[in-house]
Amino acid sequence: MQHIRKTYISPATEVAELINENYHLLLFLEHLNIDFLVYDKTVQQVCEENNIDLNVFIVLGNLYNGFFPNKEELDSLKDIELIILFLRNSHLYYRNEVYPKILKYISILRAHNTSKDIALVERFFKDYFNEVVEHMGYEDEIVFPYFSQLLRGDTQNSNFSVKGYREHHSDIEVKLSDLKNLLLKHIVIKNERTTRRKFLHTLFELEFDLGIHSSIEEKILLPLIENIEKEQVHG
Repeated sequence: MQHIRKTYISPATEVAELINENYHLLLFLEHLNIDFLVYDKTVQQVCEENNIDLNVFIVLGNLYNGFFPNKEELDSLKDIELIILFLRNSHLYYRNEVYPKILKYISILRAHNTSKDIALVERFFKDYFNEVVEHMGYEDEIVFPYFSQLLRGDTQNSNFSVKGYREHHSDIEVKLSDLKNLLLKHIVIKNERTTRRKFLHTLFELEFDLGIHSSIEEKILLPLIENIEKEQVHG
Protein backbone atom coordinates (compact mmCIF):
# COMPACT_ATOMS: atom_id res chain seq x y z
CA MET A 1 0.00 0.00 0.00
CA GLN A 2 1.36 3.41 -0.93
CA HIS A 3 1.97 5.75 1.99
CA ILE A 4 -0.40 8.70 1.84
CA ARG A 5 0.91 11.98 3.18
CA LYS A 6 -1.21 13.42 5.99
CA THR A 7 -3.42 16.44 5.37
CA TYR A 8 -2.09 19.90 6.13
CA ILE A 9 -4.64 21.26 8.61
CA SER A 10 -6.35 24.50 7.59
CA PRO A 11 -9.36 26.44 8.96
CA ALA A 12 -11.73 24.86 6.41
CA THR A 13 -10.67 21.24 7.04
CA GLU A 14 -13.34 19.00 8.61
CA VAL A 15 -12.15 17.75 11.99
CA ALA A 16 -13.81 14.31 11.65
CA GLU A 17 -11.89 13.72 8.41
CA LEU A 18 -8.64 14.61 10.16
CA ILE A 19 -9.33 12.13 12.96
CA ASN A 20 -10.20 9.37 10.48
CA GLU A 21 -6.89 10.00 8.77
CA ASN A 22 -4.78 10.26 11.94
CA TYR A 23 -6.23 8.89 15.18
CA HIS A 24 -3.42 10.53 17.19
CA LEU A 25 -5.45 13.73 16.84
CA LEU A 26 -7.94 12.35 19.39
CA LEU A 27 -5.25 12.83 22.01
CA PHE A 28 -4.47 16.26 20.59
CA LEU A 29 -8.14 17.30 21.01
CA GLU A 30 -8.22 15.92 24.54
CA HIS A 31 -5.14 17.94 25.50
CA LEU A 32 -7.04 21.05 24.34
CA ASN A 33 -10.16 20.01 26.33
CA ILE A 34 -12.18 19.60 23.12
CA ASP A 35 -14.94 16.98 22.92
CA PHE A 36 -14.62 14.30 20.23
CA LEU A 37 -18.19 14.71 18.94
CA VAL A 38 -17.32 17.11 16.13
CA TYR A 39 -20.12 16.31 13.63
CA ASP A 40 -19.18 17.75 10.20
CA LYS A 41 -17.65 20.90 11.65
CA THR A 42 -14.53 22.54 10.30
CA VAL A 43 -11.44 23.39 12.31
CA GLN A 44 -12.53 27.02 12.44
CA GLN A 45 -16.02 26.13 13.72
CA VAL A 46 -14.69 23.79 16.41
CA CYS A 47 -12.20 26.43 17.55
CA GLU A 48 -14.88 29.15 17.70
CA GLU A 49 -17.27 26.94 19.68
CA ASN A 50 -14.58 25.93 22.17
CA ASN A 51 -12.93 29.35 22.42
CA ILE A 52 -9.67 27.91 21.12
CA ASP A 53 -7.12 30.06 19.31
CA LEU A 54 -7.24 28.99 15.65
CA ASN A 55 -3.54 29.52 14.99
CA VAL A 56 -2.49 27.47 18.01
CA PHE A 57 -4.83 24.64 16.96
CA ILE A 58 -3.43 24.60 13.42
CA VAL A 59 0.24 24.76 14.41
CA LEU A 60 0.05 22.12 17.15
CA GLY A 61 -2.31 19.90 15.16
CA ASN A 62 -0.03 19.98 12.14
CA LEU A 63 2.83 18.67 14.27
CA TYR A 64 0.78 15.48 14.69
CA ASN A 65 0.44 15.34 10.89
CA GLY A 66 4.16 15.79 10.32
CA PHE A 67 4.33 19.52 9.46
CA PHE A 68 6.60 21.86 11.43
CA PRO A 69 5.52 25.55 11.40
CA ASN A 70 7.36 28.18 9.41
CA LYS A 71 8.39 31.53 10.91
CA GLU A 72 5.17 33.24 9.86
CA GLU A 73 3.09 30.56 11.59
CA LEU A 74 5.23 30.75 14.73
CA ASP A 75 4.86 34.52 14.81
CA SER A 76 1.06 34.09 14.62
CA LEU A 77 0.93 32.29 17.98
CA LYS A 78 -0.47 34.73 20.55
CA ASP A 79 -2.31 32.48 23.03
CA ILE A 80 0.73 31.11 24.84
CA GLU A 81 -1.37 30.14 27.88
CA LEU A 82 -3.22 27.67 25.63
CA ILE A 83 0.10 26.05 24.69
CA ILE A 84 0.96 25.76 28.39
CA LEU A 85 -2.46 24.21 29.08
CA PHE A 86 -1.82 21.69 26.31
CA LEU A 87 1.52 20.70 27.87
CA ARG A 88 0.04 20.46 31.38
CA ASN A 89 -2.69 18.15 30.07
CA SER A 90 -0.01 16.07 28.35
CA HIS A 91 1.69 15.63 31.71
CA LEU A 92 -1.55 14.40 33.28
CA TYR A 93 -1.93 11.90 30.44
CA TYR A 94 1.60 10.53 30.93
CA ARG A 95 1.34 10.33 34.71
CA ASN A 96 -2.20 9.07 35.14
CA GLU A 97 -2.73 6.89 32.08
CA VAL A 98 0.35 5.83 30.15
CA TYR A 99 2.87 5.03 32.86
CA PRO A 100 0.44 3.00 35.05
CA LYS A 101 -0.48 1.01 31.92
CA ILE A 102 3.18 0.24 31.20
CA LEU A 103 3.76 -0.84 34.81
CA LYS A 104 0.77 -3.17 34.49
CA TYR A 105 2.29 -4.81 31.40
CA ILE A 106 5.63 -5.25 33.18
CA SER A 107 3.83 -6.82 36.16
CA ILE A 108 2.08 -9.34 33.87
CA LEU A 109 5.38 -10.24 32.19
CA ARG A 110 7.07 -10.76 35.55
CA ALA A 111 4.26 -13.03 36.73
CA HIS A 112 4.97 -15.41 33.83
CA ASN A 113 8.76 -15.08 33.56
CA THR A 114 11.39 -15.73 36.20
CA SER A 115 14.15 -14.25 34.04
CA LYS A 116 16.31 -11.58 35.64
CA ASP A 117 15.89 -9.65 32.42
CA ILE A 118 12.31 -8.77 33.34
CA ALA A 119 13.48 -7.39 36.69
CA LEU A 120 16.03 -5.35 34.74
CA VAL A 121 13.28 -3.93 32.50
CA GLU A 122 11.18 -3.06 35.56
CA ARG A 123 14.07 -1.33 37.32
CA PHE A 124 15.04 0.53 34.13
CA PHE A 125 11.50 1.75 33.60
CA LYS A 126 10.92 2.78 37.23
CA ASP A 127 14.16 4.80 37.21
CA TYR A 128 13.07 6.39 33.95
CA PHE A 129 9.58 7.06 35.29
CA ASN A 130 10.98 8.77 38.41
CA GLU A 131 13.09 11.01 36.18
CA VAL A 132 10.05 11.89 34.07
CA VAL A 133 7.92 12.67 37.14
CA GLU A 134 10.67 14.98 38.44
CA HIS A 135 10.96 16.65 35.01
CA MET A 136 7.22 17.24 34.71
CA GLY A 137 6.89 18.35 38.34
CA TYR A 138 9.63 20.94 37.78
CA GLU A 139 7.78 22.28 34.75
CA ASP A 140 4.33 22.27 36.39
CA GLU A 141 5.44 23.84 39.68
CA ILE A 142 8.24 26.21 38.63
CA VAL A 143 8.61 26.69 34.87
CA PHE A 144 5.00 27.11 33.72
CA PRO A 145 4.02 29.41 36.62
CA TYR A 146 7.02 31.60 35.72
CA PHE A 147 5.95 31.68 32.07
CA SER A 148 2.40 32.65 33.09
CA GLN A 149 3.83 35.34 35.34
CA LEU A 150 5.78 36.80 32.42
CA LEU A 151 2.66 36.73 30.26
CA ARG A 152 0.88 38.82 32.91
CA GLY A 153 3.74 41.33 32.78
CA ASP A 154 5.05 40.40 36.24
CA THR A 155 8.86 40.34 36.22
CA GLN A 156 9.43 40.08 39.99
CA ASN A 157 10.89 36.57 39.81
CA SER A 158 13.92 37.56 37.75
CA ASN A 159 16.13 34.90 39.41
CA PHE A 160 14.60 32.35 37.05
CA SER A 161 15.08 32.47 33.28
CA VAL A 162 14.52 30.45 30.14
CA LYS A 163 18.28 29.98 29.93
CA GLY A 164 18.22 28.28 33.33
CA TYR A 165 15.38 26.08 32.21
CA ARG A 166 17.22 25.06 29.05
CA GLU A 167 20.15 23.90 31.18
CA HIS A 168 17.82 21.82 33.37
CA HIS A 169 15.76 20.47 30.48
CA SER A 170 16.39 16.77 29.83
CA ASP A 171 15.67 14.64 26.80
CA ILE A 172 13.21 12.24 28.41
CA GLU A 173 12.41 10.41 25.18
CA VAL A 174 15.99 9.12 24.71
CA LYS A 175 15.80 6.61 27.57
CA LEU A 176 12.40 5.51 26.35
CA SER A 177 14.00 4.61 23.01
CA ASP A 178 16.64 2.62 24.93
CA LEU A 179 13.91 0.65 26.72
CA LYS A 180 12.11 -0.06 23.45
CA ASN A 181 15.33 -1.37 21.90
CA LEU A 182 16.05 -3.53 24.94
CA LEU A 183 12.76 -5.34 24.28
CA LEU A 184 13.34 -5.59 20.54
CA LYS A 185 16.99 -6.63 20.54
CA HIS A 186 18.11 -8.09 23.87
CA ILE A 187 15.45 -9.20 26.37
CA VAL A 188 14.16 -12.76 26.01
CA ILE A 189 10.52 -13.06 27.13
CA LYS A 190 8.77 -16.43 27.10
CA ASN A 191 5.01 -16.66 26.74
CA GLU A 192 2.81 -13.55 26.97
CA ARG A 193 3.49 -12.52 23.37
CA THR A 194 0.27 -10.51 23.35
CA THR A 195 1.30 -8.54 26.45
CA ARG A 196 4.74 -7.91 24.97
CA ARG A 197 3.11 -6.58 21.79
CA LYS A 198 0.79 -4.29 23.79
CA PHE A 199 3.77 -3.13 25.85
CA LEU A 200 5.81 -2.27 22.76
CA HIS A 201 2.82 -0.63 21.06
CA THR A 202 2.35 1.62 24.10
CA LEU A 203 6.05 2.52 24.06
CA PHE A 204 5.89 3.45 20.37
CA GLU A 205 2.76 5.56 20.95
CA LEU A 206 4.41 7.28 23.92
CA GLU A 207 7.62 7.90 21.98
CA PHE A 208 5.61 9.55 19.20
CA ASP A 209 3.71 11.80 21.61
CA LEU A 210 6.80 12.70 23.64
CA GLY A 211 8.56 13.72 20.44
CA ILE A 212 5.79 16.20 19.68
CA HIS A 213 5.71 17.31 23.31
CA SER A 214 9.44 18.10 23.22
CA SER A 215 9.13 19.93 19.90
CA ILE A 216 6.38 22.14 21.33
CA GLU A 217 8.47 22.94 24.39
CA GLU A 218 11.84 23.50 22.76
CA LYS A 219 11.02 24.88 19.31
CA ILE A 220 7.75 26.73 19.92
CA LEU A 221 7.14 27.65 23.56
CA LEU A 222 10.68 28.49 24.65
CA PRO A 223 11.45 30.84 21.71
CA LEU A 224 8.12 32.64 22.31
CA ILE A 225 8.84 33.04 26.02
CA GLU A 226 12.44 34.11 25.35
CA ASN A 227 11.19 36.98 23.18
CA ILE A 228 8.82 38.14 25.95
CA GLU A 229 11.54 37.74 28.56
CA LYS A 230 13.93 39.90 26.54
CA GLU A 231 11.30 42.64 26.21
CA GLN A 232 10.14 42.63 29.83
CA VAL A 233 13.12 41.60 31.92
CA HIS A 234 16.06 42.86 29.90
CA GLY A 235 14.31 45.77 28.24
